[in-house]
Amino acid sequence: MARILESEFRNESSGHDWWHIYRVWNLAKRIAVKENAELYIVELASLLHDVDDWKFADHNGPSKTIKLLESVGVDNETIELVTEIISSVSFKGAGVETIPQTIEGKIVQDADRLDAIGAIGIARTFAYGGFKGRNIYNPDVEPILHSSFDDYKKSASHTINHFYEKLLLLRDRMNTQTGKELAAKRHLFMETYLEQFYSEWNANS
Repeated sequence: MARILESEFRNESSGHDWWHIYRVWNLAKRIAVKENAELYIVELASLLHDVDDWKFADHNGPSKTIKLLESVGVDNETIELVTEIISSVSFKGAGVETIPQTIEGKIVQDADRLDAIGAIGIARTFAYGGFKGRNIYNPDVEPILHSSFDDYKKSASHTINHFYEKLLLLRDRMNTQTGKELAAKRHLFMETYLEQFYSEWNANS
């Protein structure tokens, strides 16, 4: 499965490439061991979590995730568990609750969100902003805490707003103790980065 995904996502340029999948996979495995979760389910869901992501996938066609799982002989019960986890992983807006029902889902969500914050998260955020043709910053446009998934999907704001609309909210939405511990340091790094960003923006440093 990993080789298939590495081939498919190798040249992806929005910050959702193979190496993002690889990091989420490794983080999820680390958390799963500590939480005594079902490692097989966690590995499949973390590897496949972006295959049908709403930002890129054609949602009018059949699920690529299911097709991939079927192609390697995964049973129907496992497919159902994995696809349920994947459906609940993504952030859908500040005002939208997305808490997975199983410990395996919570672990995959934590791992994915950890890769969205900290030093790598900052790099990915600007990669995605460039991919979507967005400004780095526009001080005249305030962030919006979206109350619905539809509003969140329609957002085309500048990249700095994304910190306030999503990234800085993730520390307090971690599910596992390991996720919370890792998120604290990454969150602090983002706050330090933003302080320096505004200082340079205002010609103070």
